Amino acid sequence: MNKVRQILKVKGNRVWSVSKDVTVLDALKLMDEKQIASVVVMDGDRVAGIFTERDFARKVGLYEKKPSAVTVAEVMTSTLVTVAPDDSVNQCMAYMTDKRIRHLPVLEGGQLVGIVSIGDLVKDIIEELEFMVDQLEKYITGFR
Repeated sequence: MNKVRQILKVKGNRVWSVSKDVTVLDALKLMDEKQIASVVVMDGDRVAGIFTERDFARKVGLYEKKPSAVTVAEVMTSTLVTVAPDDSVNQCMAYMTDKRIRHLPVLEGGQLVGIVSIGDLVKDIIEELEFMVDQLEKYITGFR
């Protein structure tokens, strides 16, 4: 089973982030521009939380708050579940399933080094299973 480190090596470690005092509207514009579903919220060089489409829907849209009048800090998820580069894909899937989340910031030595999504993990699992099936087919048919 692969580790988070391998996923970041393939997908890259680019993380889109915003300051905690940015408006929800500005965060949504960035998310739309970058075609992403979440942004990490920073307080200086410290990770303060994460803002996701789900946060918007449940904490802004549902209550008909004006996105240009609400800061990300007011509605972000501040109780973060994070992972380390050496955590396994299985560990990440367990965290996501247990906490019902879709994004995991990756921290190393307290510093943000990447983010993995449920899509990243599923893609990795599918690729690993396809490789195993291919190897088994070659073994069965005698092409070692």
